[in-house]
Amino acid sequence: MSASIRSVRAAVLAALVLLVAGYAAVVASNRAEAAGALLSQGRPATASSVENATTAASYAVDGNAATRWSSAFGDPQWIQVDLGATAAVDQVVLTWEAAYATAFQIQVSANASTWTTIYSTTTGTGGTQTLAVSGSGRYVRMNGTTRATPYGYSLWEFGVYGTFGGGTGCGTANVAQGRPAAASTTESAAYAASYAVDGNTGTRWSSAFGDPQWIQVDLGASTSICQVVLAWEAAYASAFQLQVSANASTWTTIYSTTTGTGGTQTLTVSGTGRYVRMNGTTRATPYGYSLWEFAVRSGSGSSQPPSSPPPSNPPGDFWGDTSTIPPAQNVVMVKVLNRTNGRYPDSQVYWSYNGVAHSIAEQPYFDMPVNTAGRMYFYLGSPNSQYFDFIEFTVGPAQFNGNTTRVDAFGLKLALRLRARDGYDVQIGEDQATFAETRDATFQRFVNEVPAEFKHLAQIQAPYRIPAPGSSPQFQPGGQYAGYYSAYTSQVGFSATAQQIFGCSGPLAENPGMCSALNRHVAHLPQSSWSNPALFYQTAPANYYSKFWHDHNINRLSYGFPYDDYAEQSSFIAHANPQWLLVAVGW
Repeated sequence: MSASIRSVRAAVLAALVLLVAGYAAVVASNRAEAAGALLSQGRPATASSVENATTAASYAVDGNAATRWSSAFGDPQWIQVDLGATAAVDQVVLTWEAAYATAFQIQVSANASTWTTIYSTTTGTGGTQTLAVSGSGRYVRMNGTTRATPYGYSLWEFGVYGTFGGGTGCGTANVAQGRPAAASTTESAAYAASYAVDGNTGTRWSSAFGDPQWIQVDLGASTSICQVVLAWEAAYASAFQLQVSANASTWTTIYSTTTGTGGTQTLTVSGTGRYVRMNGTTRATPYGYSLWEFAVRSGSGSSQPPSSPPPSNPPGDFWGDTSTIPPAQNVVMVKVLNRTNGRYPDSQVYWSYNGVAHSIAEQPYFDMPVNTAGRMYFYLGSPNSQYFDFIEFTVGPAQFNGNTTRVDAFGLKLALRLRARDGYDVQIGEDQATFAETRDATFQRFVNEVPAEFKHLAQIQAPYRIPAPGSSPQFQPGGQYAGYYSAYTSQVGFSATAQQIFGCSGPLAENPGMCSALNRHVAHLPQSSWSNPALFYQTAPANYYSKFWHDHNINRLSYGFPYDDYAEQSSFIAHANPQWLLVAVGW
């Protein structure tokens, strides 16, 4: 064979090698592009063992390439992550430290006890292994059976990719039902915006007789919208738009028509926002716009695990008859309700403002004037009882801003309902289940649900109060749990004591983002994740006192620490032209 032929053959072979390599690179690239969202970051993780406290399982899912999980020195060992809901898993990325596995399996499970293997190898390479897999489960595990070194198994990161809900279909739940609604106008108090999202086809919203008019609903968090159902009364829109917004001020249109049909319109849409609005621009009749129901449905193919439904608004009978509330002569009429389940009569339920106290048997109403930084106190038994609590507010000439608070302590169960003249109607505070149970049951539930470090909070001032952790000597310098946050603050590179974190004081006094991130255990994640409630309180250390009140408040909104309003998680309400405010006081 001549040298020239050998050269040609060599060139052809080299070209083929490059072509195959290029094809493989394209396939790998396409596979990477096809992978779903990263589902494991910030989720709860556990392991068969850890080498020491600085190499916990959680460090393999924290998004920080400088922290890692490391096991004891033995076979077998495993690490698993709880995705929070069943997911279709299509890729797993293992970023090994030097102590890697030569033999391991990737497994999925619905219950963390029965496992299905979706990948297996006995020739693990270490380094970064990007594995294409196919399986479905809530829990995903790396099960190591043979070590490559005398040490244990160690992962810098354990990344699980896929989608929740098994696809991108549209859900069936009405995510607007029971949520706060507002409108440009209402025909009368009998046709408030809230009646279009109450799930009752016998009530409706109706606007004034003019163009344009709108109704909007606050879903409570950014939501992927796939369908809107408009159940029109006879007064429908011939031209309208459906719009979404992150802040209720800047709107994006996701549907528009000038040939509205009335009746029940089921509209397929695609958009994301916290607020959803029907913006009517042309009426079909001389009357206004009127909807029996304004339903919103969200997509099931989400990159975040679906959480359990938030505690819903108490039913109407919890709040009593609001039709007899007299109009305010000042700014807003306040009515105090006895919701102690018979424990105290109205003559022993007191409210106090500016040092003057009344029982609700004597005076259930208070015509609230303009004030700044006010507090209204509530007492059970006597006007100076140890069973007390308060709400905070600032009231302008035509504006109410207020909140319940657990920043200092829990004293009494409190809930607020604010109604404005434009139909705005919103509720905050402890949920109905918490109001319905006994005081002893609430204290015991706190003990049952929080980790060991926080249980004493329900004992040190019982039966009167559950103080915030920053008030407990156990979390203060020299206390048993003074170092509760030490490893975590070292990991994220921020210096603060547990007491300063819980109280947002010292170096955190002017840093709401970092304070909230430390309380919620998301400070190790990219800052873009600090506002994602699905990632909050997933693992220790975290402010589990605050988590408890979020878990048992309407729509999971509470003031559990001073900067709990970061990412709009606090029990704060504000609206112009308030009509009345109900305050429910429980035992």
